[in-house]
Amino acid sequence: MRNTININQGWKFIREDAGLPTALPEHWQSVELPHTWNAVDGMDGGGNYYRGRCWYARTFETPRQPLPGGRVYVEILAAGQQAAVYVNGRQAVYHEGGYSSFRADVTELCREDGENLLAVACDNSNKDSVYPQSADFTFYGGLYRGVNLISVPHTHFDLDHFGGPGLKVTPRPCPCGGAKFELESWVTDPDENFTVMYSIKNAEGHEVASAVRPASDPNVTVAVPSARRWSMDNPYLYTVTATLQRRNEAYDEVSARVGVREFSCDPQKGFILNGTATPLRGVSRHQDKLYQGNALTRADHFEDARIIKELGANTIRLAHYQHSQDFYDACDQLGFIVWAEIPFISVFNQDPAAHENCVSQLKELIIQNYNHPSICFWGISNEILIGGISDKLVENHHELNKLAKELDPTRLTTIAHVSMTPTSGPMHHITDVESYNHYFGWYGGKMEDNGPWLDKFHGEHPDICLGLSEYGCEGIVTYHGPEPACRDYSEEYQALYHEHMARVLDERPWIWSSHVWNMFDFGCAARNEGGVAGRNNKGLVTIDRGTRKDSYYIYQAYWTKTPMVHICGRRYAQRAGETTEIRVYSNQPQVELLIDGESVGKQAGDKVFVFAAALEPGFHIVAAKAGDAMDSITLEKVEQEPAIYVLPEVKERAEGVANWFKLAGNLDLTAPMEFPEGKYSVKDSMETLAQSPEALEVVRKALKLATNFDLTPGVGMWDMLRKSSPERMMGMAGGMLPEGFLESLNAKLIQIDRLS
Repeated sequence: MRNTININQGWKFIREDAGLPTALPEHWQSVELPHTWNAVDGMDGGGNYYRGRCWYARTFETPRQPLPGGRVYVEILAAGQQAAVYVNGRQAVYHEGGYSSFRADVTELCREDGENLLAVACDNSNKDSVYPQSADFTFYGGLYRGVNLISVPHTHFDLDHFGGPGLKVTPRPCPCGGAKFELESWVTDPDENFTVMYSIKNAEGHEVASAVRPASDPNVTVAVPSARRWSMDNPYLYTVTATLQRRNEAYDEVSARVGVREFSCDPQKGFILNGTATPLRGVSRHQDKLYQGNALTRADHFEDARIIKELGANTIRLAHYQHSQDFYDACDQLGFIVWAEIPFISVFNQDPAAHENCVSQLKELIIQNYNHPSICFWGISNEILIGGISDKLVENHHELNKLAKELDPTRLTTIAHVSMTPTSGPMHHITDVESYNHYFGWYGGKMEDNGPWLDKFHGEHPDICLGLSEYGCEGIVTYHGPEPACRDYSEEYQALYHEHMARVLDERPWIWSSHVWNMFDFGCAARNEGGVAGRNNKGLVTIDRGTRKDSYYIYQAYWTKTPMVHICGRRYAQRAGETTEIRVYSNQPQVELLIDGESVGKQAGDKVFVFAAALEPGFHIVAAKAGDAMDSITLEKVEQEPAIYVLPEVKERAEGVANWFKLAGNLDLTAPMEFPEGKYSVKDSMETLAQSPEALEVVRKALKLATNFDLTPGVGMWDMLRKSSPERMMGMAGGMLPEGFLESLNAKLIQIDRLS
């Protein structure tokens, strides 16, 4: 029988390219898996994190099968971003792609007796043929999910096809209330003596159907009468087991937990599950945690899923790559609709080898995860038009979509458009459904722009199922104030933003899905915003999972049924001013506010309740009651609020914009922009502008003021944005920019001679 042996302990590691070892290096660092070498520098903001080739090594004894001819596989659950696996000095496999499982048959490389040396070279440096090329998150290196040895008899369920499980189950609901289970399996080198025995058990462990097939032709469809449906409120799972039998002896066995459900999307009704229109409202998730990087345990993955469930979300977009099987298992068990995608993101590489890597990663994603009932959507790209559009880019998308439908005709395909993607054009009508990433109210425009934009697109394209795949803003729990404003990074502005967005989405059930960016703050070594370097701070929860920001609770008020009430501003603990605004979120129709035990009034409302109180100097206990739910905080009335509540760069940015216009002098900023030949302009790419130190410096300063991005060639987010123009990037800032800002930048650039 199959024997899967976890070998996560006893590894040696070195953070350099030390070369292939010939024996276990005792002087290397001792580590246990999961492990990444970027657990700290990938999110500490200390500069460039280590990207290169590092080595792992350990010894193992060759597992034995009772009968001759057994095979031994090494299974790598993920290795960032490229990996070469060696056994006893000989290469067993080389794999490109940092997020999927892969295996190698190492039988012929193993010694019959004694120890074998297993060595793995992981490399997270950039490689042109491997996606992602560049993106707004840290590319962690390492064996961050774990390693197994798999020992199987000579005849066994397939282990060689794109890391798949060797078993494929397609449950199809029937109008009668039952379901048909299409069962497929693949057996390596069977003869006429082998059969495949299938057993389907319900969640209570009772067998409800079975079948037996010859191993050479093992596929079959069986009926399960009165099959219970898998849903978000009742994620009912069946267990399908395939046993490879030779007469009276079981040779191998694989299993899958599956669910019976049917779903679709309608441009007017949104997402439909088991015949009921059910708008998908949820979050995106990255797979990292404070000073663990992406080296998460099964317990970590389930903890994340439970926090999201407590939020009340019913969908998760897994950005921007294949996640751990542990997290897909959690989604199956807790009842989430999942959007799973490949890292075809931000930067398009025309190299055919890069496209083949996309193809390979899509095959691995679908084949490895086909059996998970939570997955309903395959995503084929994210914000890929940041660097512009081309015929080849469009062609590649059509190929990827076709491949996804061939591999899995049961699920829908989708795409996440960058905000600036034209509302008409060749990037539409490729996938089954579409979504946009919009940050109106943070990177551009006003939060009030979101609803009208969605309505306009919906009116112009009534045949397209439209979703909102990303939206959000930074919220840092140190920053507070009575007058929150865009780009002040305050917890209060983030809460106001999400108050607005929750209402926008609630009023538009035809939006098939929405995903907050992001559920958790995450590592992004290229960022330095809001006084917090190395992180993207748009999460509803901090990166250590320790603090749920106020914005978390507005969604809980909209999405949960259990009575809840939350008082905002508990970290805004010292307040000045004649009156103090106290904001309360609740899913109950009425909230009562109490200060120091005395009621100051009751309010009827919907989700958001705002009270004004005149506090005396000193400490006060503020409590809110909503039905049986209650929350309380402590506030101190002070003469002056702490300076730490205001980010210094907020004031500096305002002063910088004012000084910028002073330098513009007497230029007519209302006149149409000119683009004289031989001069630079706002239409040039950053790559072109970087040819001139003078032009680059002007643009860098302008972009810092407009977007808070500090673009330096070869550093941080440069690779992702180098093909974009200032005009395009500042278009994202929209209404945030003072009138004439872009014009003034162009006026400065056209004074600079273009270098050949």
